[in-house]
Amino acid sequence: MSKVSSKYQITLPRELARSHRISPGEEVVFEEAGSALYLRREGKGTHAAKVSACERVHTFDQASQRQEERNRAYSGSTQSSDGRGWTRDELYQRG
Repeated sequence: MSKVSSKYQITLPRELARSHRISPGEEVVFEEAGSALYLRREGKGTHAAKVSACERVHTFDQASQRQEERNRAYSGSTQSSDGRGWTRDELYQRG
């Protein structure tokens, strides 16, 4: 929990700042929504702007690789997803 100082300043807990990638000196905006007060980072896409194109491509490649591995694991399964006990490929092999 944070307290408001006599100068109306608020300290953001370190763990919260790190989890939302808010750095010291970075500008934030307070927004009112009814009785709630929201804090958000200044500008849209702030995080995306800090990540280089190479890093985004690398992250995309990693996600694509994970998806391919899941697809290979699924296609190697001998049990159908609906519990029939046979697959379409086995029907063609029975001849």
